[in-house]
Amino acid sequence: MTRYRKPLAIRPNSGGAPVRTAMVMAAGLGKRMRPLTATRPKPLVEVAGKPLLDHALDRLRSAGVRRAVVNVHYLADALEAHLRRKAGDMEIIVSDERAELLETGGGTVKALPLIEDDHFLVVNSDNLWVDGPVDAIRLLGQRWDDAKMDALLLVVPQARAHCHSGPGDFHMDADGLLSRRRPGKVAPFVFTGIQLVSRRLFADAPEGPFSTNILWDRAIAAGRAYGVVHQGLWFDVGTPGAIARTEALLAAG
Repeated sequence: MTRYRKPLAIRPNSGGAPVRTAMVMAAGLGKRMRPLTATRPKPLVEVAGKPLLDHALDRLRSAGVRRAVVNVHYLADALEAHLRRKAGDMEIIVSDERAELLETGGGTVKALPLIEDDHFLVVNSDNLWVDGPVDAIRLLGQRWDDAKMDALLLVVPQARAHCHSGPGDFHMDADGLLSRRRPGKVAPFVFTGIQLVSRRLFADAPEGPFSTNILWDRAIAAGRAYGVVHQGLWFDVGTPGAIARTEALLAAG
């Protein structure tokens, strides 16, 4: 574990449930982003003049998040060097996965001892979002209901899932309760890679590498997985081709 921090003032989060901590997923191999990731980790690929990781950290910081736990694996030294320079009014803690890439679920389980709060954000570093009337992080905090939720996913309608291809991920009822897309069918909502979760979601989780999808399926079956629609723009910056399209859309908007 490595911590980076400069003792500057922290602006507290406003809204419903205060969200103080985020797990930022940055350990992936970046295979879809090759050849750009041959010499740098995907979170350090630049979009609109700034690394993807910085876009995510800056959005989190502006929403009042105080602590970011960032997992590293592929080209981890480069990521750690960047995070040392990035430290500011947010505590940045590295969760080291150099020995084994643990995927989204296993990586979060490994980082749990570094996460002090009962509920926290999990954010993929390979997407980029622009906030709407209510910013995405505060929206999740405002909608969080600890009595009935183990996971609250930020979703976006297919029509606003820029640079994303696929049949969709979820259906959502009027109360926000999520259900999976059925095989061979389409679904109207796409997961943005941003979610607010309870530590309960990880109770009795598998050991070693595994996907968060396993835990979502369990929460969906229990009626404890919900969604909320992002009010702004969202970009799936997963491939080199998506970079130019994202930059063009940002410049136009």
